[in-house]
Amino acid sequence: MCGIAGLMTLDGRPPPAAMLDALLAALAHRGPDGEGRHVAGGVGLVQNRLAIIDLVTGDQPILERGRDAGGAALAANGEIYNYIELRAALDGVRFQGGSDCEPPLHLYRRHGLDYARHLRGMYAIAIHDPDAGRLVLSRDPFGIKPLYYAETARGFAFASEPQALVAAGLVVAELDEGARAELLQLQFTTGARTVFRGIRRLLPGETVAVEAGRIVERRRLAALPEGVPVPMAEADALARLDAALEESVRLHQRSDVPYGLFLSGGIDSAAVLAMMTRLAERPVRAFTAGFGGTGAADERAAARRLAAAVGAEHVEVDFAEADFWRLLPAVAAAMDDPAADYAALPTFKLAQVAGQELKVVLSGEGGDETFAGYGRYRAARRPWWLGGRRPRGRGTFDGLGLLREGVAAGWRDGIAAAEAAAATPGRTRLQAAQAADCADWLPNDLLTKLDRCLMANAVEGRTPFVDPVLGGLAFALPDRLKIRDGRGKYLLRRWLAGALPAADAFAAKQGFTVPVAEWMRARGDRLGPLVAAHPAIAPIAEPSTVAALFRADGKRAGFAAWTLLFYALWFGRHMLGRPVTDDTLAALAA
Repeated sequence: MCGIAGLMTLDGRPPPAAMLDALLAALAHRGPDGEGRHVAGGVGLVQNRLAIIDLVTGDQPILERGRDAGGAALAANGEIYNYIELRAALDGVRFQGGSDCEPPLHLYRRHGLDYARHLRGMYAIAIHDPDAGRLVLSRDPFGIKPLYYAETARGFAFASEPQALVAAGLVVAELDEGARAELLQLQFTTGARTVFRGIRRLLPGETVAVEAGRIVERRRLAALPEGVPVPMAEADALARLDAALEESVRLHQRSDVPYGLFLSGGIDSAAVLAMMTRLAERPVRAFTAGFGGTGAADERAAARRLAAAVGAEHVEVDFAEADFWRLLPAVAAAMDDPAADYAALPTFKLAQVAGQELKVVLSGEGGDETFAGYGRYRAARRPWWLGGRRPRGRGTFDGLGLLREGVAAGWRDGIAAAEAAAATPGRTRLQAAQAADCADWLPNDLLTKLDRCLMANAVEGRTPFVDPVLGGLAFALPDRLKIRDGRGKYLLRRWLAGALPAADAFAAKQGFTVPVAEWMRARGDRLGPLVAAHPAIAPIAEPSTVAALFRADGKRAGFAAWTLLFYALWFGRHMLGRPVTDDTLAALAA
């Protein structure tokens, strides 16, 4: 796990050392255990390392060695979970060490641009092949690990975070207004376009070949299977789920350092806890956040009960109002590819606490998307004349009269494109809704949040549900094994009821809520004018209406106020270059 970056110059000259230094410095938080660089011809690769596997010989970049080697170099961010099996299958290869990231370099030599088809893991990989005169970038099919690039006048640049490209002077921080419309209305952005003009995402599953500083070829791996749902009896499905979940959790626990779990009171993390306990040689170390003294549901009691049932070591983390005002500027700074997801707040503090003793945590992200847990999936199954509705049909600010005319234009174009691409022949309405979420919501909100909040605290997050085998099995289930009696995740609930009875597997789903609206209203008289006067706000809304919003009641007004607060802090840091403080009001007033 690490941060990677690099540059292929247009003129073939070596990248300036100062530019590579700047990229390393901007990504230092992602890898405090070491750094490496490799320069050959017009290509430079850099890496900051968070050492997880092969602590002694796993430094990067990894270079091809030997008489017949072509001199290729690899820098990778992530974990190749099937590296042990790959090493066994690569006959005749003399490995330099025990790194999980060395097999991809040898697979590239055997399979060229199709090498990533053999990988099972979360990864963003850069390979420089000087013999072929090309740079190859790849990203895992679900987009767990981020990778961004820019085609500039100097050449082709890439990095694990877009802010690194800005910090190194490769791209000027300018706002993409179309992506801003998505951020405001959806809380995240879609597709390859980012909110930074000129910086694009490598799409999940994409491999690109770059020659002379420009992309010349693209290939892409699908995260989810095509075709109709696979018919199977419930008993057979339960057995297959048990085997797939056990294998995924076992692979996700491959580590040379201690690991733990982010445990909520919900189904997904409870299932991971049950399987970790089955496989464990020692008690699981579990961390839970809660909100005492507020109107929000506190999951700590339920998580405490689950931990006690399996003998886990349980760490309870209180997220108080003071944490909100203190941590929000740091969270907005960490979320350089922004998602206005308030769950980032407790995630960030959990990572701070866990990072004091661990480098790796597992979590339940992806369970709702793969096993169909959201209420919107039940609505998506029904035709419109029976009350069905499309997911995300209304934006955050629709009907509130806040945004200036044209600011939100086209906000749903990216989601509509993902929905159209997801509705392939044979898929049910439910599968199409799930696939659309896996294309954008999952990588560009949930997984981005997990990556940035954990890596800001030098912690690696692992997601057993976001796995091509387990996720593929869940996605291919018949609809009747996903939704039954008005509840989602039916099969996973059935499995959990047997594996961990204390989990109350068939209880109604309880959404995760952070009491941000409650905290903002308490300071609305002061907070509203500060947000309204911020340079980010006047171009998108009338300041007087914004100030009033922070005193308004109601769920929609509260979320709109939160979105503007987050956006103002994000804009101040990433567009204006303001320093990070531990005081939200001071950051707004700067």
